Amino acid sequence: MAKSDNYPPLRLAWFMWGLGATLYLIGFYQRVAPAVMTNELMQDFAISAAGLGNLSAFYFYSYVAMQTPTGILADRLGPRRLLTMGALVASLGGLIFGLAPTMMWASLGRLLIGGSVAVAFVGTLKLASHWFAPRQFALATGLALFCGIIGAVFAGVPLRLLVTTVGWRPVMTVSALITLAVAAAIWLFVRDDPSEKGYRSYCPESSEETTKFSITAGIREIFRYRNTWLLCLIPGGVVGCILTFSGLWGVPFLITHYDLSPEQAAALNSAILVAWAIGGPLCGGLSDRMGLRKPLYVICNVTLLIAWGIIVFIPGLPMPLLIGLLLSAGLASGGMIIGFAFIKESVPSDLGGTASGILNMGVMAGPMVMQPAVGWILDLKWHGAVIDGSKIYSFSAYRYGFSLMLVWALLSAILVLFTKETYCQQTN
Repeated sequence: MAKSDNYPPLRLAWFMWGLGATLYLIGFYQRVAPAVMTNELMQDFAISAAGLGNLSAFYFYSYVAMQTPTGILADRLGPRRLLTMGALVASLGGLIFGLAPTMMWASLGRLLIGGSVAVAFVGTLKLASHWFAPRQFALATGLALFCGIIGAVFAGVPLRLLVTTVGWRPVMTVSALITLAVAAAIWLFVRDDPSEKGYRSYCPESSEETTKFSITAGIREIFRYRNTWLLCLIPGGVVGCILTFSGLWGVPFLITHYDLSPEQAAALNSAILVAWAIGGPLCGGLSDRMGLRKPLYVICNVTLLIAWGIIVFIPGLPMPLLIGLLLSAGLASGGMIIGFAFIKESVPSDLGGTASGILNMGVMAGPMVMQPAVGWILDLKWHGAVIDGSKIYSFSAYRYGFSLMLVWALLSAILVLFTKETYCQQTN
C-alpha cells in the first residue's frame, strides 16, 4: 500500500530513472558508432557513400517505425517490461551486426538495434512521469538526453581508438554483451510506479474512459491538438542536422577539408555532442524556471540555423571560429528537449506516453531521411578522387548535401512560431 503523504526519495527515483537512461545511452552509442568506422565499413562491405548512409539509416527506419507502438505500449505494459525486452533485442542486434558476413546481415543487425532501443527514451520518460514531480520532468528529460550523448562520446575517440587497436567487430560484439547485462539489471531492479515500493506516485491515475481507448482512438485524440502536429515536425530539422553531421558525415568532412586526423575529427564530433548534452538539461531547466516553452525553443532553433548555415556555406573557416560555431549548434540543439515537456502538456496526461512516442518519431525522422539523402548527393557530386581506397568528396559536394539539412532546419524555426504556449501547465 502506498503511503498517501510519502513520495519516493530522490535517490531511489534517480536510480529507477538511471537504469532506463542507461539503455538510452547504449542506444545513442549504437546510433552514432558508424561515424568513426566509415572507412572500415565501406571497405569491409564494399559500399559507396549512399550504401553507408543506408546502412546507418537502417537503425532509424526501425526506430521511427517503433515510436507510436512504443508510446502506446509504455502506457499499457509499463516501462519495466518494455525496457527489458528492448535491451534483450538490442543485444541480439548488436551480435548480428558485429559478426555480419555481408551487408544484408549488417543491415539486419542495425534494424534490430534501432527498433529495440527505440523504447529507451519513451520508457525513461514514462518512469520520470511516475517517479518525479511534474516540475522536474523537463530537467529529467534533458538529463536523459545528456546520458544519451555520453553514449555518443564513447562512440567518438574511445571507440575510434578501440577500432584502430582491435577492429570494429570485436568492439561491437562486446558492446552487445554489455547490453545483455543491462537487460538483466532493468528486470531485477526497475519498478513502474513508486506504489510498488510503498510510496506515493506523482502520476495521476488514468481515467476509466482513457484506459479503454483503442490504439487508433488514442492517436486520433492526440492529433486533435494543433501543437502535436507542429511539435512532431520541428525536431526533425534540429536532430537531422546534428546527427547527419556528427552521426555520420562530420568526421570525413573535417578530415578532408580541415586537415584533421581521424582522432581529432572524432574528438570534435564528440565535443559537438557534449554541447548538445549540456544544452538539453540547461534548456529544459531554464524553460521550467521561466514557466514558458515557446520563447526559448524559438531562440534555440534560430541560433542553430545560423550556425549550421555558416559552416555549410563558408569554406576554410578559421579553426577557432569553426569550433565555436559547431559547439554553438550543438548547444542550441539541446532546445529540442523542450518539445517533450511541451507536447506532454499539450495533451491529456493519460496520453503522455503515446504523445512522447509520436514526438520521438518526428525527432528521428530527420536523421532517417537526411543520412542516406546526403550520401546520395555526395555520390552524385563525386569527381572520382580516391585515397587509400576511400572516396574523397569536395567541399561543394558536402555543401549540396548539407543544404538538405538546412531546409528542414529553416522549416523547424518557422513552425515553432505557430505553436501555442502551455505556460508549463498540463492540459486536462
